[in-house]
Amino acid sequence: MPSSQASDALAVLRNRTFEELRIGDCASMERVLAREDIELFAAMSGDANPQHVDPEYANGSRFHGVIAHGMWGGALISALLGTRLPGPGTIYLGQSLRFLAPVRIGDRLRVSATVRALDPATRRVTLDCACVNQDGVCVIEGQAQVIAPDERIERVRARLPEIRMDRSGTEGLQRLFAHVAMLEPVRVGVVHPCDALSLEGALDARDAGLIVPVLVAPRARLEAVAAEAGLDLSGLEIEDVPHSHAAASRAAELACRGRVEALMKGSLHTDELMGAIVARESGLRTKRRVSHCFVLQTPHYPRPFLVTDAAVNLAPDLMQKADIVQNAIDLAHAIGVPEPKVAILAAVETVMASMQATLDAAALCKMADRGQITGGLLDGPLAFDNAVSPAAARTKGIVSPVAGQADILVVPDLESGNMLAKQLMYLGQAASAGIVMGARVPVVLTSRADSRESRLASCAIALLLAHRYRQTPP
Repeated sequence: MPSSQASDALAVLRNRTFEELRIGDCASMERVLAREDIELFAAMSGDANPQHVDPEYANGSRFHGVIAHGMWGGALISALLGTRLPGPGTIYLGQSLRFLAPVRIGDRLRVSATVRALDPATRRVTLDCACVNQDGVCVIEGQAQVIAPDERIERVRARLPEIRMDRSGTEGLQRLFAHVAMLEPVRVGVVHPCDALSLEGALDARDAGLIVPVLVAPRARLEAVAAEAGLDLSGLEIEDVPHSHAAASRAAELACRGRVEALMKGSLHTDELMGAIVARESGLRTKRRVSHCFVLQTPHYPRPFLVTDAAVNLAPDLMQKADIVQNAIDLAHAIGVPEPKVAILAAVETVMASMQATLDAAALCKMADRGQITGGLLDGPLAFDNAVSPAAARTKGIVSPVAGQADILVVPDLESGNMLAKQLMYLGQAASAGIVMGARVPVVLTSRADSRESRLASCAIALLLAHRYRQTPP
């Protein structure tokens, strides 16, 4: 069908009168099940069965995950009958349905209706109906009885209102704050907060009961910034240093001596702060390489997850990636994931000699088998879609405890990781937090573009880790 005709078919509804129908006439449409479809159907119907709306419960059920309400598929059949065959003017009389297999998020259903019988005396039409998924499995079948229209109807398709679910990720943020609510705030060295945004972020975290800030910066400059922004520095401890480089060195020294239990980046460059932290004389290095983890929660994925490394290691080699993976697993344990599923990402899901990321992924999985990486389930290489979409994994024939349900996404390099994380934040409405792992203290790396919620969430994770490190130092 030419594109102009296809566009017209979508924009205009046309029916088939009874006289135009023939045995065997068929119509179909396709629809991909999204999480929003399940939530909207639940909100509209009031059916809050946890099998459909509670991922934690659903993961432990016989279906091992959230599935669609059966009548969501029935509604698609109704839509097909009312808009295409017979179309506008059709009167629904009855419908029988058999539900043969579950429909999962990401499944693509082809919904079809075929004319089985015609009764000229009553204009009644019997149609065979089916919903078939992308694997060719019939998930719903049945028969419908309708009265076909007796006059031709052609109408421009009505514009439906746009509905958005209010799932900005703040629910996960509130759970995080509730998780750390009973922990006493820790002393945090805030390094060179010499602009209003970073200084206000430190004061917000203090007011939220997360940190006791120790400001490491030129006092005169701090006071000028505070005065201009209308911020009150009274009662705050200030370590007066001449410039940002000295601030980074002094903050590392405070952390080494135990005078602060975490560090937080202010308005200096990331390289300047991290250079002071990883310097041999800082006393903050461990045997493991430092790496950064984004903790993300998007409305389009059923659980929080980590992306690493998207901020520190530019092009890590195999052994550096092993440290990156272990750091992320340790963070997952700290935030309550006892055995995180780790997807080692590449552009493809097969090992290719010409693609280093796939070779590294295979090696990392074998290292986990040999106990060189512990505490998580690893699989890779996995393409992004196979890592987060059960339907994509099934389509590719990937059988894995990780594919489609990853808790940690390990990217090949910083560029790909940074782009992935930022796309999730800005196009996927992901709430975010960021933390550096692998040093003797947690390090909060903030960006000027970070939201207030992101800064608070990062400080909450630093608080959680600082208390954990008191018992089990890294």
